[in-house]
Amino acid sequence: MSQFDQIKARRHFLKVGATLTGASAFSPFMALTAFGAEAPVGNYPAGSKGDSVFVGICTPRTGTYAAVGEDEIKGYMLAIEHINAGDSILKKFSPHLKKGVLGKKIKYGIADSQAKPNTAVQAQTRFITENKAMMVTGCASSAVAVAINKLAQSKKVIYLPAISGSNDTTGKDCTRYSFRECFYGETAARAIAPVLVKALGKNKKIAFLTPDYTYGHTVRQSTQDALATLGGWTVATNQLSPLGTTDFSTYLLNVANSGADVVININFGRDAVLSTTQAKQFGVLDKMTLAIPYLTPFLAKEVGSDIMDGVYAGTDYWWTLEDKFDTAKAFNDAFFKKYHYMPEWGANAAYLQILMWADAIERAGTFYPPSVIKAYEQGVVFNSTVGPVHFRGEDHQLVRPVIVVKGKKTSAMKNKDDFYDVVEIVDGGPIMQKPDAFGCKLGSYT
Repeated sequence: MSQFDQIKARRHFLKVGATLTGASAFSPFMALTAFGAEAPVGNYPAGSKGDSVFVGICTPRTGTYAAVGEDEIKGYMLAIEHINAGDSILKKFSPHLKKGVLGKKIKYGIADSQAKPNTAVQAQTRFITENKAMMVTGCASSAVAVAINKLAQSKKVIYLPAISGSNDTTGKDCTRYSFRECFYGETAARAIAPVLVKALGKNKKIAFLTPDYTYGHTVRQSTQDALATLGGWTVATNQLSPLGTTDFSTYLLNVANSGADVVININFGRDAVLSTTQAKQFGVLDKMTLAIPYLTPFLAKEVGSDIMDGVYAGTDYWWTLEDKFDTAKAFNDAFFKKYHYMPEWGANAAYLQILMWADAIERAGTFYPPSVIKAYEQGVVFNSTVGPVHFRGEDHQLVRPVIVVKGKKTSAMKNKDDFYDVVEIVDGGPIMQKPDAFGCKLGSYT
């Protein structure tokens, strides 16, 4: 964030504060908070009494997105371990981070969402009502993220998605109580499109492989629009498949007969692994170039470096960023020491979400949810594993770079985790839509 942007963010925060102070004359609640007394909101103050606070973690541990969910859990647990211990690594990210959160230990519970919205809502509701969770987190499905956004707003408990690529998560389905760290459809598309047009040329025909839900639809639309604008690319076919598809033969036959030059695979998790593997088996990738705007963690490890050789993809994080950012190096070292492999981006997203939540609370000086939310909305810069980032107050989307990578030849890999070269680190600010472009209306603080 430039000095000018920081001044604007500060002025916006002061303006909001002045507005709220003016409203206090007409609202008993605001009158109380103006004098420092904080009326109960969500699980506050009950959930922050004593020497600990509870966090509800719900990720897919079974089903299509299970591997991604388990990776997220590792990132959450490492972050909580570092905060509870007051690890020296914390100061690399923010001067506000200390041992505990306002001196309190973080306790947590873990549930399996199965990547199903109803299952996730039930699990997080239990954490909120039975454990007095002060924050809930986790997802690898935008359908889940959207559902928990609504739950968090109704229960007045902060929610931090881990992986959610739909534009809708901080667009039309945004809420005051939710903050998204990761990149998403619009930024993925606008980051990778110039790379693809430069590498492959103009006026190409695209075959999309698209999962049939909010993530797939919005990523596909953003990618289609970006490539049409920059390179005159057109769509030969868009093959929609249900989440959890195991046999992609019908969809791939349609792709093979479409006359496309490029197959763009938007499937995620196990669906991405199976569709990519089968595309190779059926000969589709022998005559079409593969591109992936929203890269699934562990994809190269699952399908093999031979298939991913030369494939361009957009991702949230790749571990070789340690060569550029000391925060990434510190995170990678700690993660590898504990789990014996280099972190994928689900673990990184989970780790950062916990640290940024603790940072917002420390800056707010309280667990009182409206005050914590306003600390996020100030747009204060946080030193992440991908460089300086900040949350946009208008839609609660993190302003952060998108990492464009290219698959390496097997012979060029330096170790078992060295699947990609980082091609570009694309500044996130210029490629984000205007805050109100996707219909975001945040809702109330209380």
